[in-house]
Amino acid sequence: MKKNILFSILFFFIFLQINFAQKTSSAEKYTAHNKGKFYIYWGGNRESFSKSDIHFKGNGYDFTLYDVQAKDKPKGWHVDYVNPARMTIPQTNFRIGYFFTDHYNVSIGLDHMKYVVTPNQIVNIKGYIDGIPPFNGLYNNDPIALTEDFLKFEHTDGLNYINTEICRVDDISSFLNLTNTDFFQINITEGVGTGILLPKTNATLLGKKRHDDFHISGYGVSAKVGLNLIFFKHFFIQAELKGGYIDMPDIRTTDDSSDKASQHFYFLQRIITFGGIFKL
Repeated sequence: MKKNILFSILFFFIFLQINFAQKTSSAEKYTAHNKGKFYIYWGGNRESFSKSDIHFKGNGYDFTLYDVQAKDKPKGWHVDYVNPARMTIPQTNFRIGYFFTDHYNVSIGLDHMKYVVTPNQIVNIKGYIDGIPPFNGLYNNDPIALTEDFLKFEHTDGLNYINTEICRVDDISSFLNLTNTDFFQINITEGVGTGILLPKTNATLLGKKRHDDFHISGYGVSAKVGLNLIFFKHFFIQAELKGGYIDMPDIRTTDDSSDKASQHFYFLQRIITFGGIFKL
């Protein structure tokens, strides 16, 4: 009788131990699922741009500059990235998103790029300029130097790409034998996006007074791939390569609303961001 009671008690404790072990092993980590989580990030970028044909049209002129080169305007590692009063001055990226499944999220963000036409470069010009000396003439693929008295052309405050993205995220921690993803997790992400261009263009054209205000000038489409490193469940660093196409048919250049420019080009961003991911 006593043996039966002892065996029953022993069996009961063995059952509890097995049940507890099963529950412990099956307990899901916070990082196992993303659905319902929000994320937000902030960081910086460097850009490269393809050559662009830029068409200028207004009272007394209508011409196109061909294969114009441009570059970004980096600030480097600088305190302005975290200074609330100046953090919009460098080339920056801001994004906030929501996971509607474990693998897919939708987001909205601002890519604050800077586009500067390289000064003094020599390009070909086709069209005419009339009544604006010393540049009067009829041009037919003639070379011209982009001196400051002829043209200064920048989207430096900036080339603002306001866009929506849909992205996929996949955890690759297991391939690297990382078991505690609540401590450290590695994800890859890919996405596509589209949005509008709201540049603040700094242009000095043919000696005219510049127009320096925000103006919706066109649209963009983009695609990206990135590596996401999550620390302690909630904090992450994300590195991205993002490329796309920008078409701006309505760029303001001077204080005369009849003066317009248009261009289209490709871009490539290299982005580093810091952020957080959480559930409300």
